[in-house]
Amino acid sequence: MKIAVPWVLLLASSHVDFFFSLKRLDLHFSHSPLSPTPHLLLLQVLNSSPSAGRSVLSFHQWLSSRPDFTDTDLTISHLVHYFGRRHDFKTIHSLLTSHKPITGPQTLASALHRLVRAGRASQAVAFFDKMEAHYGFRRDKASLKLVVSNLCEAGFAAAAEKMVRALAGEFFPDGEVCDLLVKGWCVGGKLEEARRLVRELYGGGFELGPVAYNAMLDCVCKLCRDKDPFRLQSEADRVLLDMDFAGVPRNVETFNVLVSNLCKIRRTEDALKAFDKMGEWGCVPDSTTYIVLIRSLYQAARIGEGDEMIDRMKSAGFQDALDKKMYYEFLKILCGIERIDHALSVFEMMKKDGCTPGIKTYDLLMGKLYAHGRVEKANALFREAAKRGLPVTPKVYKLDPRFTKPKVEKSEKPKRETLPEKMARKRRRLKKIRLSFVKKPKRMMRRAF
Repeated sequence: MKIAVPWVLLLASSHVDFFFSLKRLDLHFSHSPLSPTPHLLLLQVLNSSPSAGRSVLSFHQWLSSRPDFTDTDLTISHLVHYFGRRHDFKTIHSLLTSHKPITGPQTLASALHRLVRAGRASQAVAFFDKMEAHYGFRRDKASLKLVVSNLCEAGFAAAAEKMVRALAGEFFPDGEVCDLLVKGWCVGGKLEEARRLVRELYGGGFELGPVAYNAMLDCVCKLCRDKDPFRLQSEADRVLLDMDFAGVPRNVETFNVLVSNLCKIRRTEDALKAFDKMGEWGCVPDSTTYIVLIRSLYQAARIGEGDEMIDRMKSAGFQDALDKKMYYEFLKILCGIERIDHALSVFEMMKKDGCTPGIKTYDLLMGKLYAHGRVEKANALFREAAKRGLPVTPKVYKLDPRFTKPKVEKSEKPKRETLPEKMARKRRRLKKIRLSFVKKPKRMMRRAF
């Protein structure tokens, strides 16, 4: 839902006087309640005003003065996300200190996420140390896991491991924290450090779960894709063997990592073999497994098998995952390999499944149809989009020369000789050859008188 109200334009200009802005907002809403709900309204205004800066605080102050609005943990987390995107951590500090009784786990998660995403791992660790005294957040094992999770997801495994070791006396790490630390080294692409940590953890009596081994499997596959794709299968089998030796069962995520990495190097046949082995390990494919395989089959121009995989996905109960966005990705792949007829059939399938095509879908198909010289079908799609109320406009599309019929040029060569003409020409040629060997008579010398 988009908002067409004065405050979006008001917040875009930072030089507007605050009291004047309050008067305009009060005048606009003097006889009407806030619509939509105040929390959703705040989120939409923040998303609509990325360049407003600290003038958002003025809007929030006016919103807090309304009788139908109360600040909650969710609203403060929206503001923290907004200022975190701008790297304005001073304003975040003032927000957290001024709303200390209101803030909770959602605000804490937003603040940590924005610090780590801005590359400030050391500040995130320092934030955890002082957050109970300065901001009123509980400093417990759950908040420690939240910090470690954010650091490891961003690849700051060294800072996370140092933090866990320093706080081991206060918060003893469990298996989940150990899995996160191994995953953090793998996200950063440091496989040797991950293996070093695994050895230390097993030596200390800790047990690892599928999360750590799936992260190691993904890291091995990524390194092989970059350096030597032919070693991917053998190196992945080594990780799976270590996983079996440790007694860690494979899950759906294990097969998803393997299938997706095999598809990225165009080894679709091996990915299908791994897909068929999932039942042997008691794993049921999820929507991610099917979507990755459908993409790979279409990219390999195995159109029929891709359609069969879509049918299997629907029969498995993952119809909801086939939304408008996913169908658009399938159409992009089919148009990229110049299978426009099959793209049109998938387009019809999309409409039958209840997905309403958007302007991007129509524009993609019309551009390809015009490139193939199929003007009538492209015009039919244009009329269909206009009938649906989509804002389509006529454009200039280039005709691809690969799909145009070449002009047949008339050859300047003489017509083919008939047999009598050919025999007459041969006789003339042979006569010339025979005469060339005949001794020509010399001129008679003039007599001397």
